[in-house]
Amino acid sequence: MNKQPSRHAGVLFDIDGTLIDSNYLHALAWWRALKDSGHRVPMYRIHRLIGMGSDKLLQELLGEYSEDVSEIYSEYFRPLREEVVRFEGVHDLLREVHSRGVMVVLATSAKKEDLDVFMKVLDADDAIDHVTSSADVDESKPSPDVFETALKATGLPKDNVVAVGDTVWDVKAAGELGIECICVETGGIARQELEEAGAVAVFRDVRELLDNLEAGPMGKLFGGARVR
Repeated sequence: MNKQPSRHAGVLFDIDGTLIDSNYLHALAWWRALKDSGHRVPMYRIHRLIGMGSDKLLQELLGEYSEDVSEIYSEYFRPLREEVVRFEGVHDLLREVHSRGVMVVLATSAKKEDLDVFMKVLDADDAIDHVTSSADVDESKPSPDVFETALKATGLPKDNVVAVGDTVWDVKAAGELGIECICVETGGIARQELEEAGAVAVFRDVRELLDNLEAGPMGKLFGGARVR
């Protein structure tokens, strides 16, 4: 999938909760895995950590990483993946950004087996220039590794890039590199919290982001004609 980079501006898109409706399914799978392992953790605590990699999520909840709990989570999430859908407007947004000569990069903490399913759900390979996932990095969000690796792979300069995510972890990861982060509320995190974390703009969903493409923070990237 990863194409030869040829563009000089880019958007780093998170996937879970940003482009696809999956955050609450992740939370449910983690809740079940933790419960099976003898840990009664309220689901609201789990939900607030979705967007982190499993290693950091479990460290926050249990004080240590547990491979056993992570494997049980994967078993619970596997059938739930079939219920994941993309948000309305995702196709239009990705293709519009791509058509304007801006590189579309997916930067996600998702595991490869999940990413393969998510890519089918997105069904937008023709508009995606590069994908960086947890398999390509040493540390997951809120570490900036996934964004930094994506920049190195594409050759994009960080001063000509914006990130789009749905959690404070996306904002923190981008901020570590000095990259502006736009957020959507579809991951279930409140606008005020995202703004307080440093998001430069917050939209209800990707459709609203698309409707405000020129006026929003992403507008500065569109310097050339559309590429069809």
